[in-house]
Amino acid sequence: MEEKLIALTFDDGPNTEITPQVLDLLSEYGITASFFLIANNITPESAKMARRAWDMGCTIENHSVTHRFMAKMEPEEIRREIDVCSEKIAEITGEMPKFFRPPYIDISPTLFETVDLTFICGVGCRDWEPEVPAEERTRILLSSLKDGDLVLLHDMTGNIETVKALRTVIPTLLDRGFRFTTCGNLFKEKGVSPVRGRLYSNVLQRSDRV
Repeated sequence: MEEKLIALTFDDGPNTEITPQVLDLLSEYGITASFFLIANNITPESAKMARRAWDMGCTIENHSVTHRFMAKMEPEEIRREIDVCSEKIAEITGEMPKFFRPPYIDISPTLFETVDLTFICGVGCRDWEPEVPAEERTRILLSSLKDGDLVLLHDMTGNIETVKALRTVIPTLLDRGFRFTTCGNLFKEKGVSPVRGRLYSNVLQRSDRV
């Protein structure tokens, strides 16, 4: 069976409720993912979850400080949102993040010009909507995911339905010949160099340009 590569990505952590449950699942199946952190969610306790993810081989990426709409921000405010978040991540991991997911995927030319990180969107399952049950999230993912996809998920507080969905999604995709990796490794293993000014949901297909 031909191996297919995808990257699970998780937004809006870290926290001490859902993040550890996601990490338990990743550990159970021996896989890695990428976590996009909100700096304001980093506390001494939640930072331990981010460190655990890093120690497992996951990568920690930037999702801003305040999770506000950023398209209309001035460059100075954008830089503050990015720099503070990156610095807090570096305090945990010792490395600066390389990827950025704009909150609400709210983008603008100014944002791309100001932020020197690769912009990630992703293939989602509406898991930010609490009324979408685990069964529907599972159905959407298993019917849509393909080689090279960056999967948009959330380990935000209260999002137990995504944990439930992953209990089916991960083993099913493994059985289908998928291998899970991080954002950076997905680009690297597919031989794709990220392009400035693009928003990626799949590293193999033409990405969106602003």
